[in-house]
Amino acid sequence: MNIEMAIVFCAFMIDLAIGDPRALPHPVVGMGRVISKLERPLRAAAASPLLQRLVRPFGGSCEDRALKLAGLIYPLVLVGGSFCLGWAILYLLSLLHLWLAYGAAAWMISTTIAAKGLGDAGMDIYRLLKQGKLPEARYALSMIVGRDTDELDESEITRGAVETVAENIVDAIISPLFYAFIGGAPLALAYRAANTLDSMVGYKNEKYRYLGWASARFDDVANWIPARLTALAIAAAAAILGLKAGGALSTVRRYARLHPSPNSGFPESAVAGALGVQLGGLNYYKGIASDRARMGEPLHSLKAEHIRLTVRIMYVSSIIFVIVASGAVLAVARLFSHT
Repeated sequence: MNIEMAIVFCAFMIDLAIGDPRALPHPVVGMGRVISKLERPLRAAAASPLLQRLVRPFGGSCEDRALKLAGLIYPLVLVGGSFCLGWAILYLLSLLHLWLAYGAAAWMISTTIAAKGLGDAGMDIYRLLKQGKLPEARYALSMIVGRDTDELDESEITRGAVETVAENIVDAIISPLFYAFIGGAPLALAYRAANTLDSMVGYKNEKYRYLGWASARFDDVANWIPARLTALAIAAAAAILGLKAGGALSTVRRYARLHPSPNSGFPESAVAGALGVQLGGLNYYKGIASDRARMGEPLHSLKAEHIRLTVRIMYVSSIIFVIVASGAVLAVARLFSHT
C-alpha cells in the first residue's frame, strides 16, 4: 500500500468513526461564506456596461449572457482556489515534517466525505418512523431535502429518505473518494468546492438560472464518472446483502436517464432496483408541484425498513469502491514501476 492510498483509506475511516465534529473547523463552511460574499460583486459586474457590451454580439438577452459570463468566476475562484490552498497548506506542512502533512491530508479528505453523517441522518428518520413519530420524521426529513414535508405519510417520507441517501452516495462519498485517489487532498477539496457551489447556486430558478449555470454544469461533469461507478458499486453491494443485484443493473439501464439530473438517476435507479421499489413521483417545493419520472418497478410498497436497507447499501457500496479503487491504484503503480 503506497502512502497516497493509505492516506485516502485513513480519511475514509476517520469519517466513519467521527464524521464531522462541530467543534472542528470545516472547509465547506468557509466555501459557503466565500460563495455568499461573491454573489453581490458578480451581479454588479454582470450589470456593468462593459460586460453588457462584451456579450451583445452573441445575441439574446445581454443581461442573461452577462450573468452566465460572470458566473464563470464562481468555479474559477472556488474550485481553483480550494485546490491551490489545499496544496499550499500541505506543502508548507511537509517542510516541517512529512507525517504532519500526511495527517493533515487525511483530515482534509475526511472533511469532503460524509458517509457517517448521511447514514446517521437516514437512520434517525428510520427510527422515528418505527416509533410512529410522523411529525418528528417529517421534520428530520426536511433537514436533508428541499421538498415540502409537512403532509407526507410514511411511504412518502421513506421515499424522500431513500432518494436522498441514494443520490448522496455519489456526492458525499464516491466522488470525493474518486478525486482523492486521483489527486489527493487538493483535488478532493476542489471537488467539494464544486459540489458546494452546485448546492448553493446551481438552481434552475429565476435567481440562479444564469449566474449559477457554470457551477451546475461543472458539478455535472465532475460527477459523471463517479455516478456510473456508484451504480456498479450499488449492484455489487446488493449482491453481498442478498438484495436484487440484477434488478439494480436492469433498472439503471431502463430508468437512469429519465431523471432530470444527468447523474442522480444512476444511484437512485440502482437502489430502486436493488430494493424492488419505485422511486420518483410527485414532490412539492414551496407549494409548487414537480412531477419526477418514476424509476423502478413497485414490487414492494415503500416502508421504513427500506431506509435501513438503503443505508446498508450506502456503507457496503462505499467500502467496495474503496477496495476496488485501491486495487486499481496499486495496479497502475506497479505498471508504471515496470516501465
